[in-house]
Amino acid sequence: MMFTSAGFRTLVYKETLRFWKVATQTIAAPILTAMLYLLIFGHVLEGRVTVYQDVNYTSFLIPGLVMMSVLQNSFANSSSSLIQSKITGNLVFVLLTPLSHWEIFSAYVIAAMVRGIVVGLGVFLVTTWFAHLSFAAPLWIIVFALLGAAILGTMGLIAGVWAEKFDQLAAFQNFLIVPLTFLAGVFYSIHSLPPVWQAVSHLNPFFYMIDGFRYGFFGQSDVNPLVSLAIVAAFLAVLSFLAIRLLRSGYRLRH
Repeated sequence: MMFTSAGFRTLVYKETLRFWKVATQTIAAPILTAMLYLLIFGHVLEGRVTVYQDVNYTSFLIPGLVMMSVLQNSFANSSSSLIQSKITGNLVFVLLTPLSHWEIFSAYVIAAMVRGIVVGLGVFLVTTWFAHLSFAAPLWIIVFALLGAAILGTMGLIAGVWAEKFDQLAAFQNFLIVPLTFLAGVFYSIHSLPPVWQAVSHLNPFFYMIDGFRYGFFGQSDVNPLVSLAIVAAFLAVLSFLAIRLLRSGYRLRH
């Protein structure tokens, strides 16, 4: 049965073990990077940037850094796994199995979500020593964290399928993922921007993931969380459809 077969469980285990065996690189390093962001931006901008009412800048920054870590590491896991498998030639051993396209897709995305959530939790545990955080709506925190990790895991899978060389994958990440993440309100509230840039920010789907996630902590957001949820869910559905189509067609997977 789909999602209960030994092959599906084995692929999830293999993809999870792949990043866990190099945890210093895949987990500890991103946590350290987020800590540096917090120390630098929190120190420089605390008291100089106005965000939500009764929320200081460091407290505002922490959920953004947590979500940024979740997104970037979810993308990195599925994209790096696929490109490595394609270049080394061992992807054929996955394609030859009786696993369905849905199972292959789900296994890669689930493993990516695990890495993203683990790193996000690590960032949260380390950074909460620096500011007080409330939990106004914990369910929203969980929902947006899971949806965000799933979206970036799916984007990583698409990027891994599309890329044939590491520099192509690096270009995808450096020119698409990183700008969309940094311009999604991680370090600022979009209400502090000029009107034209506020309008541009509303075109960025990453903004809704981070804004909805932050709402779960403070009960305040730049956009109604229900609107953010609808946009994020729709974005995930579109990306999942595209990823499944690519896997089914064998695009750049079968030679």
